[in-house]
Amino acid sequence: MYEARHQRPLSRAAFVRRVVWHLFAATALVAISLAIGILGYHSFERLSVIDAFLNAAMLLGGMGPVDLPHTDAGKIFAALYALYSGIVFLLASTVLVAPFLHRLLHRLHWSENL
Repeated sequence: MYEARHQRPLSRAAFVRRVVWHLFAATALVAISLAIGILGYHSFERLSVIDAFLNAAMLLGGMGPVDLPHTDAGKIFAALYALYSGIVFLLASTVLVAPFLHRLLHRLHWSENL
């Protein structure tokens, strides 16, 4: 996916396309994760779709749930979704930073003589 050390760095237009692709991938990951949270809260806790969206968004954003779960299944879902949300946050952040970090490191190590 990325160019090797001996390859010339990407042009600015190609780099922008790469950044847009990474932005799309991170957005898709967050949207899918939000949908999982909405379905889980709606199914296990019988929250309305709006309340399920609020809880899922707050957990995914790192703020914590608004409505505390009342059922055992809801508590287990909320705990697993909270752990999952932390991983998604790290993964989405990494996906967004990766093209910039690679470009920086590639420019530092690239040599036309290789």
